[in-house]
Amino acid sequence: MKYNITIQDKSYLVEIEDINARPVIAYVEGIRVEVIPDTNPLGVEGGRREVQKEAKETPLMDARRAASSPSANELTAPLPGTVIEVFVKEGDLIEAGQVVVIIEAMKMKNSIRSTRAGKVAEVLVRAGDTVAHKQALVRFA
Repeated sequence: MKYNITIQDKSYLVEIEDINARPVIAYVEGIRVEVIPDTNPLGVEGGRREVQKEAKETPLMDARRAASSPSANELTAPLPGTVIEVFVKEGDLIEAGQVVVIIEAMKMKNSIRSTRAGKVAEVLVRAGDTVAHKQALVRFA
């Protein structure tokens, strides 16, 4: 879900992946942050107190990749998750439907298949990387 949030007269574009996940993964102006909301904002006695939130920036992807939009020459992640295995390298010729990457999401391994045949120009991820929905995985020549 995308939200426009205004704080002290400055507007921010915030995209939240899953509001029920902990930590909540949000993208603020393209920068990935993990937010852990206070689970008891009213306190034990039920009295009002200020809500405490913790946020930290994580170096998930460089600004060049975050700013780039998917093109016809890229294979993008159909879901967010963790890259488990990469089956191609730069210069490989691949077929449409060939498994390129395995992404683990919600404890399930998902085979990501090429949507087209072609030559791999650049592999943008490696095993262990966390990827966002629609993040470029492979660029074709």
